Amino acid sequence: MNNKDFEITWGSAGKDISPKEGSVRVGTAGKIPPEEAVLTSSSTSGKVFAPCPAYKDGVECSACGLCVVRKEGEVRGIIAAGAGRISALHPQKVSPDLAKYIDHTLLKPSATKEDIKRLCEEAKKYGFASVCVNPSWVSYCKKLLQGSDVKVCTVIGFPLGATTPTVKAMEAREAVMNGADEVDMVINVGALKSGDYQLVLDDIKAVREATKGKILKVIIETALLTDGEKVKACQLAKMAGADFVKTSTGFGPGGAKVSDVALMREVVGPSMGVKASGGIRTKEQAEEMISAGATRIGASASVQIIKGGEGKTDY
Repeated sequence: MNNKDFEITWGSAGKDISPKEGSVRVGTAGKIPPEEAVLTSSSTSGKVFAPCPAYKDGVECSACGLCVVRKEGEVRGIIAAGAGRISALHPQKVSPDLAKYIDHTLLKPSATKEDIKRLCEEAKKYGFASVCVNPSWVSYCKKLLQGSDVKVCTVIGFPLGATTPTVKAMEAREAVMNGADEVDMVINVGALKSGDYQLVLDDIKAVREATKGKILKVIIETALLTDGEKVKACQLAKMAGADFVKTSTGFGPGGAKVSDVALMREVVGPSMGVKASGGIRTKEQAEEMISAGATRIGASASVQIIKGGEGKTDY
């Protein structure tokens, strides 16, 4: 390449358009002069992105790889537009708004009304995505969270997943009537391991039918499955029209693993959510799950996580 500046133009569907419609000027050796490191478009009447704040006497843009750190606002816009994954150097430096990823969870059978009230108050204070509670608490949480952005999530067929599709559908339908915005159902693990995929599919479909218009997450209990069974469970959840696949109940023999989250993301692709739950107790663990492809975190140690501490509970 010679030392002359050159100009890149682009258009819709990969077609070139004239420089006046959209261009970015790239300087010598790939360095971007600060006054020209601006994406312009006639349709937007000027600047879309500001010059990179990392610029100092020219920067090798193609070798930097730190947009997620140095231009976080633009990267968030790309994610909001539909990107399922962002490539970057040193992603451990990224601090996402963790609260918006977290389902603040309390599923202990001994949880009291006061415990549930505290859960909802914390969810509103810190801005968690939802509270996740047992079905008997759904209507109470709905009242406490009225007027806030926090959703009410509940669990169906929990924690074993061994009830029939009819029973799960009835449980889900009642939960929605009581105010549940999201439903996390446990698959029939025994049926999956037996190769009875039709029963597993019918199971998920029954709950999907009962929760139309609501978010449905399918718990596959990864600690009980082989990798092949994990793949099949995710495929069945996708076929049934679920919105998320979820790693664990938190009551099984193991919780979320980064490798499982990455596998689940690979299977379901960008069109579904992946929820990592079980044993996530620190901010670092939560961020590792998100980097692997999780779009939701289930945790009871939510407050400690976003404060940078460490929770002590198993979920």
